[in-house]
Amino acid sequence: MLRCAITDRTIFPGDDDQRIAALIHQASLWSQQGIEIIQLREKDLPASDIADIARQILKLIASSRSILIINTSVEAAIAARAPGVHISSHHGAISQLEVRRRFSAAGLPDPIITISCHSLNEIRRASVHTPDAILFAPVFGKVIAGKTVTPAAGLRTLSEACQAASPIPVLALGGVTLGRAQMCLNAGAAGIAGIRIFHNYNPLTPDQTKPSTT
Repeated sequence: MLRCAITDRTIFPGDDDQRIAALIHQASLWSQQGIEIIQLREKDLPASDIADIARQILKLIASSRSILIINTSVEAAIAARAPGVHISSHHGAISQLEVRRRFSAAGLPDPIITISCHSLNEIRRASVHTPDAILFAPVFGKVIAGKTVTPAAGLRTLSEACQAASPIPVLALGGVTLGRAQMCLNAGAAGIAGIRIFHNYNPLTPDQTKPSTT
């Protein structure tokens, strides 16, 4: 099962410096737990700050199998020499081809690219350029302050998304809990992605799951 843990420093107490320190420590813990993908998602910060955080995380996870990808900011990813980027399939977002062009121009290896999709049409468009993984959301809806702000796509649509994306792995995102993770796998997902689920994460032992990024 592939796991993508997404950062959110606002979960932690304290001022912003304390929250960033806690975020970096959490990323180190995730690497110790064998989380395959860590997505640095602090989009309100300037690229220079994101790059600095990424450099610190990369040092801490260097000996692990965890991969750090940067949400949206290709500039920060290149500055930190992070291996990849997470982008959106929404109209107007940077394209997979542009991400690869910028990495190549910077003399960096071909990047790992994950992309978020919210419909079967977006899945089909994204699949043309073969991203390394697709995050499909919101499988179980998006809830803010106890109110549903985005309806659930549902497990049936998740299954259709996995079929449309094949052989590209699809990770289920949006309202996924430990109790719902197996439901997503049964629907065809290669794994799960999320924020809060991993901040209170009890990792499976190696003989229970054999994660792979291939």
